[in-house]
Parts: sequence; C-alpha cells; structure tokens
Amino acid sequence: MISVLLSIFMMFVSNTMRADDVISQFRILGGELSNSAATSVSDIDEVLPRMKALGLNTVLVPVYWEFLEPVEGQLDFTLVDRTIEVARQQGLKIVPLWFGAWKNSMSCYAPAWFKRDVKRFPRAVTAEGKPLEIASCLSGNVLQADLKAFSALMQRIAEKDPQREVVILMQIENEIGMLESARDHSPLAEKAYRQPVPLALLKALDIKKQGNWSEVFGTDDYTDEKFMAWHYACYVEHLAKAAKRIHNMPLYVNAAMNSRGRKPGEYPSAGPLAHLADIWKAGAPSIDILAPDIYDTGFKSWVSQYAMPLRPQDGGKVKNRLFIPESRCCENSGVRALYAFGEHQALGFSPFAIDQASPKETESVTQAYNLLSQIFRLKTSAVANSSLFTLHSSLNTWGLLFDQDDKERIIDDEGVVMTCRHYFTLPWDPRATDGSTWPEGGAMLIRLGKYDYLLAGSGVVVDFKTRTEKQQEQQKKLGEDGFAEAGNKTSNFKSQTSKFTGSRLGLLSVDEVTIDHQGQMQFLRRHNGDQSHQGRHARISVGDWKILHIQLYEYK
Repeated sequence: MISVLLSIFMMFVSNTMRADDVISQFRILGGELSNSAATSVSDIDEVLPRMKALGLNTVLVPVYWEFLEPVEGQLDFTLVDRTIEVARQQGLKIVPLWFGAWKNSMSCYAPAWFKRDVKRFPRAVTAEGKPLEIASCLSGNVLQADLKAFSALMQRIAEKDPQREVVILMQIENEIGMLESARDHSPLAEKAYRQPVPLALLKALDIKKQGNWSEVFGTDDYTDEKFMAWHYACYVEHLAKAAKRIHNMPLYVNAAMNSRGRKPGEYPSAGPLAHLADIWKAGAPSIDILAPDIYDTGFKSWVSQYAMPLRPQDGGKVKNRLFIPESRCCENSGVRALYAFGEHQALGFSPFAIDQASPKETESVTQAYNLLSQIFRLKTSAVANSSLFTLHSSLNTWGLLFDQDDKERIIDDEGVVMTCRHYFTLPWDPRATDGSTWPEGGAMLIRLGKYDYLLAGSGVVVDFKTRTEKQQEQQKKLGEDGFAEAGNKTSNFKSQTSKFTGSRLGLLSVDEVTIDHQGQMQFLRRHNGDQSHQGRHARISVGDWKILHIQLYEYK
C-alpha cells in the first residue's frame, strides 16, 4: 500500500489564509524579469503573456521607486495597477520587487529629487572619505522617505488585490550591501559604530561580552560587515512591519553571494548572506525568508546554505525556507529547479532575465516546470488530503544534480540502495567521450511507498539494489554495448568466486507516465528491454524530460 500521499495544494491564496500558508502550500515555478522589462504599460502587456506561455505560474516584477514617486509626495501607480491587471487576466501570480533605496547595493532607482538632496538624504562614505551612490541606512530621513513610498505601494496592492489572488510574496529592496568598503564611514555611521552593540543582538548571538563594535567583535572587515548587517536588517524591519500591518503576506530579502574568495566590500558586504543569517533574523524578525541569488558554480552548495533545517530552539519552525529568486538562466536551469524542489522542498525557483533568454535556454525551464506541475498535483487513494511537500517530507524526496565532475550519488532508502548517475556515465552515448562539456543532468526522485518510486527529470540513470547486493557489487569496466570488456575480471569488492548471499532487487516495471489535472497517473508506455538495459536500471536521456513510475520486487 502506498504510504505517502503526494498531494500538492496548488490552491490560490484566499483572504483567510495566513502569510505563512503561502510558504507551506504554494510552489513558485517562476521567472524574474530583466531590470527594465516593466517600465512601460506596453512592455507589461507584451511580457506577461509571453511568460505564461513559457509555463511559469509566477513572475517576479520590479517596482521602481523613481516611477512610483517621480515628484516627492505625488504617487503614480500606473505600472503597478497594470501589472496586477494583466497577471490576473493571464492566471499568473506576481512577486513585486521593491527597487527602493537600494538595488544591487546602489541607490540607482531612488527618484531624482532624492538623489539630488544629499544633505537631507546622505550617502554612505568609504574609509577614505569617498561618497558613494549608496544611501546611508543610518539616516532617519532616508528610512522615512523609503518607508512612506513602500507603505503606499503596499496599500495600493491591498486595494487592487485584497484577497491576495495575484500578489503572493514581496521582496524588500534588492541585494542590499556595501561595495568599495565593508561598512559605511559617514558621520552617522561612525557615531553608531562607537555605541555599545545592542543587547538584542548580543542575546541572539549568545555573546556575554559587552562593549562597542570593535570591543566585542574586533577591528577587521568582518566586524564592519556585522555592524552593517545589523543596521541594514533593522532598516528593513521598519518596512517589513509596516507591510504586514497594511497587507499581510510573506516577505523576503535577497542576497548577492560572497563568492570567488572575495572579501566584504568586494562582494556586497552585510547583505542577507548565510553567514550573517543570525544577525538578519535578529534585526529583521518580520522577514520570512533570506534568499540567495545564484549565478556562480557550486549550485548545490549555495542552496544547502539557505535551506536551513529545523532546530529545537526554533520551536518547530524552519529557520529559513529555500527560495531562489534569481539564478542564471541557462540550459541547466530546468534540472537545477528539479533538484531544489526535490532535495530541499523549495518554495520556488526563478531564473533571472528570462524575458531576454534564448529559446534554447528557456526550453529547459518550460520542460522542467511541466514535470513539476504534474508532480505537484499527483494524488493517490491512500490519504486524500495529505501533502508530499510539507516541511517534514525530506525523507521521501531527493534531488539529483550531476555534471562532468560530480556524476554519482548513492541513496540508501531503508535498505533500498539507489545508485544515481549522470546519463553520460552509460558507455554507449558518444557525447560522453567526445570531449564536449556535459550538460547537467538532474531529477526529482520520490518515494511513493515500499518498492515504489517516481523519477522525474532529464539526463539521469538509477539502479536499485539491496544493501547486501550493493556490498557485493562487482565493478567492471563496460564496453560501448554496455557489457563487460573481454577478459575483464576485476572487482573492487569481492572475488567473483565468492558465494553471493542475501537477496536482490529487480525492476518489476518502469512505466513512463503523465499526471492529469485530477492528479491521477496516466500510462504512456512501458520501458523494458533496451530502454531499461534488460532490467538493469531506469534512465532518462539527456535532452528528454520524462516521469517514470518505477516498481521493484525482491528475490533470492
């Protein structure tokens, strides 16, 4: 009997739903628009239907302070209203991105009246006294101007979408952080730096020592970064509290990664980075999610830092739910999405500038989102209303993501040992050895019950063994036909003359399926013979996107 019901409530948010219900029940199959894609009504009218056609259910759309308040105190909601209107027509969800005081560290989207008045709205300053195009987060005037505009935006969204049918999540600012200097050295910042570290922060970090920032933390760039992280977080908390009073919905902040060995200030110092998560959680408790923008290599490592697990001291709540609002839009985007949902039960995935990407790049997103949409609605007859993607389902789903260097993962699921590999580890595909770079292969692997699995993805191969069988597995070099090379009798484990003990697992069936809109699996075709290498494995070729229903049996 199937032990786990796979039922994703792809319901839309009602007026009775709490903000955190969106995080637990909706899955964002998203894409973020390029920065200038929503600066006119005609652009909005063109781009949102195109995003719907790509298979997205959610679009991340910039909202620009300079357009919202071109004259101080005079608000223009034309672009916001049109975005909500067209999204509703298209059946899309929207995540507005508030390009307010900061966008990629800089204050480039602040209105002209704000930029020109540097006395009222002071800039951050480097240690050498160089003023930056970065508004100082220590300035009360900067905060109040930003807060006023942002609050007006939230009020307008509440009026236009009172039941949260369209706007489901809000990003506050964009990639906050200091550049050129690890911290602000303006007069306001210097004064604050000499003050005692707030007791609330010391308590959150479990630090007993008291004193000013240098006395508690030292005098290096990382002390400067902690100082700025606290003040950025406290600034954001003012906006977050106001937002939830006006129109309660989940809120997040996004981070540019501290990658490539760079130091604070070389990357955007003090943003909502994983190593500063405790500071950000303490300074901005109204923020629901700290989200990574992933453009560098090492995708699996980055997401693991932001999928922060349950801790006893968190009172049963996840410390941070994984949401990837920006990822490089490329041919690997689709399999990366499958990995994020399968391995970490992500809230959502969103390639950046998807509106400008080539068809070759968006194809993988469309294909993966099609599979994920099917998986999210899959139901069984066991328990009609339980869900696979609860926050406690990590033992029942896995994400697979492989490339040329990281090509294998072994999973032991209660005695079922699954060896998962990149498809090009099979010997017969010429692309495996022609010298070209392997495209990434990836999938979501789901346990439906004992000896019952789903595999949804592209470019992967999985075999299934008992533990004892795996321990006695003979490692042979295979020829291009998939059979042992002539005369090859080597084994990494036991001699071939050793007596086999225990039981084995076999493939009872491997069926390619689709999942209909009622959540029921529909048979397409049986994979057997050559398609399963005579019962040795289940596989999905590179470039193919499939859902396989795999049933096993045990024999001696």
